[in-house]
Amino acid sequence: QVQVVESGGGLVQAGGSLRLSCVVSGRTYNTVAMGWFRQAPGKERTFVAGISWGGSHSNYADDVKGRFSITRENAKNMVYLQMNSLKPEDTAVYYCATGSFSRDQRSYAYWGQGTQVTVSS
Repeated sequence: QVQVVESGGGLVQAGGSLRLSCVVSGRTYNTVAMGWFRQAPGKERTFVAGISWGGSHSNYADDVKGRFSITRENAKNMVYLQMNSLKPEDTAVYYCATGSFSRDQRSYAYWGQGTQVTVSS
């Protein structure tokens, strides 16, 4: 069984930074990529960033491009999301997921419980 656990969320002022971390444990036989998604109150969950198994490919949602950066440490089964220049509209629950390299959340099989990020204006 694969477990995915996020950490690093919190309250930050607009313009500030946060780094989210995600650790994957257990059997990861079918996992290739890792990704971050977010869900704001009353809205659907959307893609934020994804990274391939080797880390050579990454992609970002248009509204975070240039501000967020996704990286990974395979030796530690970790993936990170560095979030800079945060805006109030970045407020959401952020989810880490592992699966296939895609913007489509249906390509991701294992999900964490989420970590809350709140950006105050």
